[in-house]
Amino acid sequence: MDNKLLDARDARSRLAERGWIARGSEMFRHLPPPAAEVWLGDEKAIAAGAGRAPAGAGWTLHALEGLPQGRVDARWLDADDAVQRKELFAGLDEAGDDDAAPFAWAHRALCRNGLKLQIGAAPDEANDAKGAAQTVFLELRHRPRAAVEAPLLVLELQAGVHCVLLERHELEEHEGDGGTRAATVVQNLRAHLRLGDGATLAHLRFVAPGAGDRIAHQLRVQLGRGARYDQALIATGSAYHLQRSVIELDQAQAAVHIAGLSLAAGTTLDQQVRVAQSAPDTSSTIEGLVLASGAARTVHNAYTRIAAGADEAITQQRLVGIPIGGQARLVLRPQLEIHHDKVQAAHGATWGALPEDALFYARQRGLDAPSARGLIVQGMATALLERCLGGPELLQTLGLGPRLAQRVAHQLAVPAPAPAPAPTAPTRPEAPHG
Repeated sequence: MDNKLLDARDARSRLAERGWIARGSEMFRHLPPPAAEVWLGDEKAIAAGAGRAPAGAGWTLHALEGLPQGRVDARWLDADDAVQRKELFAGLDEAGDDDAAPFAWAHRALCRNGLKLQIGAAPDEANDAKGAAQTVFLELRHRPRAAVEAPLLVLELQAGVHCVLLERHELEEHEGDGGTRAATVVQNLRAHLRLGDGATLAHLRFVAPGAGDRIAHQLRVQLGRGARYDQALIATGSAYHLQRSVIELDQAQAAVHIAGLSLAAGTTLDQQVRVAQSAPDTSSTIEGLVLASGAARTVHNAYTRIAAGADEAITQQRLVGIPIGGQARLVLRPQLEIHHDKVQAAHGATWGALPEDALFYARQRGLDAPSARGLIVQGMATALLERCLGGPELLQTLGLGPRLAQRVAHQLAVPAPAPAPAPTAPTRPEAPHG
């Protein structure tokens, strides 16, 4: 029996012993995931090698025109090959005992292909004329290749490298290999990101599944000393959609900022962010803006644990939920677990309608009510992402403004507003503070 099948059966055995995610599980009790069978696919087909995904399992790399590319070592590995499977999973942490561990075992049982990336500065362009390190720009896209799949991404960013990664999962826009997209997609994706000492990664993620898709994306991020990870996520809802990021700050002066924009129109969307700060001088910021309409069910779980000995650790959590219309259900859960005295910590959540003063001001400019709402929501969303990415420059460089406007307009079911001349007074009200 080959290694792939043994590994898959071991994962299924572990699932059988542990059981699937319990309905009372702390992180999933407000939005339980579909049963294990949904994520495992057909075991007989796997054993027979049927439905094998093409090399790369849907991952493609793209250069961003006019921006530095650096040195990228990319390997598309076949998990059906014993040697390549060993390389693909080498050094990856086990699922552990947290609430989401069953997703990891289901992934191991089904994973067929993966992409390993090593990113560094180009040797002849590592520094500019003034000796400052260049930033590497990269775009990564994934498209579904099977009705049930478990993609894997392993990314290693070398010490001192500064990288901007645009990652796109716009599933509703893609077609399958046969010329038509599967009616629905089940996707259990895992990504392992490792940042070397002093490295920085600005990670922009677009995830837009089809309305009937069931999606679970889990990211595990490890940071070296003085490394920084900023993730700006724009996600839309589906039949089931989980976005979960687990970040380990176990090296001094490491920092993370996660900003999630959740857009659910009659669909479900669960964003979970867990940060463990166990080293001194670490910092974490978790922000979320949840917009829900119709019969949407949305959850945003933010959980930060500061361990004993984490001197001068800083953590902030700020979650905002806005029901746009209908009978949407929003659950916001900022949570702190602190085992050390010498820290700075703040958290809060705000739930409610759009600010009336901002709506009044927009209407005074001659906008109708839907356009006014769209302008305010887009301003709040843009401000959220800019805070994560250190200002407007990166969004402008990548030309992401129109894409964001399109997503917000779809959420509000109104046309995207036409660009207007720059006003003399501010038109982007701040999101309400929790």
